[in-house]
Amino acid sequence: MPTPSTGLRKFLDRFGATGSLICAVHCAVLPALLAVAPALGLSFWLSDGVEATIVIFVTVLGLFSLIWGYLRHRALKALLLLVPGLVLLWAGLLHPELHHSRVPHAVVMTLGGVLVGLAHVVNLRLNHVHVHDASCAH
Repeated sequence: MPTPSTGLRKFLDRFGATGSLICAVHCAVLPALLAVAPALGLSFWLSDGVEATIVIFVTVLGLFSLIWGYLRHRALKALLLLVPGLVLLWAGLLHPELHHSRVPHAVVMTLGGVLVGLAHVVNLRLNHVHVHDASCAH
């Protein structure tokens, strides 16, 4: 029978995966949006502040959710996708040459977002197939 923490864990992973993949799509489409955003009144969504807020949120949610999942299933698969994804996102945000080059920035941020999203999907599956036995640490 699912416990309240199981439901919350599933929600966090689904929320994280969806958010990360939306972020990846945003980053992939960003170069095209730059041309039409002012005409559509969408310039605010392309600002550095919004991007930094999203990266911070994705980092906190991803680390919380995947470390919590790791404590349950003890498999590193999800964390091995999360860490490089976060490194790419932070590099795209903080490295000046990447941040101010449209195409490299879009590629790095898209790849980072996809990796973080996949990490949540893997974590969700690892939590779903977890079997309680004598080796459980919880």
